[in-house]
Amino acid sequence: MGIAERREREKEQRRNAIIDAAEKVFFSQRLEHATMDDVAEEAELSKGTLYLYFKSKEELYLAIHLRGNIILKKMFEDAVARYERGIEKVRAVGQAYMDFYQKYPDYFHAMIYYESRAFDYKDADSIAVQCVEMGKSTLDILINAIEYGKQDGSIRPDIDAKKTAISLWGQSTGIIQIIALKEFILIQNHEIKSEEIVDYTFELIYHSLKA
Repeated sequence: MGIAERREREKEQRRNAIIDAAEKVFFSQRLEHATMDDVAEEAELSKGTLYLYFKSKEELYLAIHLRGNIILKKMFEDAVARYERGIEKVRAVGQAYMDFYQKYPDYFHAMIYYESRAFDYKDADSIAVQCVEMGKSTLDILINAIEYGKQDGSIRPDIDAKKTAISLWGQSTGIIQIIALKEFILIQNHEIKSEEIVDYTFELIYHSLKA
């Protein structure tokens, strides 16, 4: 291995170590309470070194979001591979999204942070642009599942796959947020368990798409 390759590998290792440290800090504290000083201390690096890799804690949080999206994409890929019919693939993606939230709630909240804020996408090499590209490739799995269902006759032929995928993404994210933030109210005020509203939502989606 040449000197340039070794330096590049060491740079990537340090970058990943910084993200690892940031996860520990941000996941144990709220983002607004955490500081780059906290991350530097956890990573055992100077704050100046952190800024060589990330411009701000918000950018660092986007790197965490990107990690979560990589995991989510793999879960979607595994989910659709288990089923033959398109409509079942779509349902499997929805279940995988719920499983992702339950298994990786901190990554889910990092994704919500990204979804709820505007970023500068002018820099093609920025982490924000990487998040856009990863999000598109993840959503494409759902779009392809819908198209597959239209072709195999399990999903209505008049469905617009891209618009439907975006709508389903929004619906699912909203339901998960309700469960994450308002589960107590669902139970106390409405006598509905979280799994009941999830199952009901999936049924509504299933019957609205079914051919």
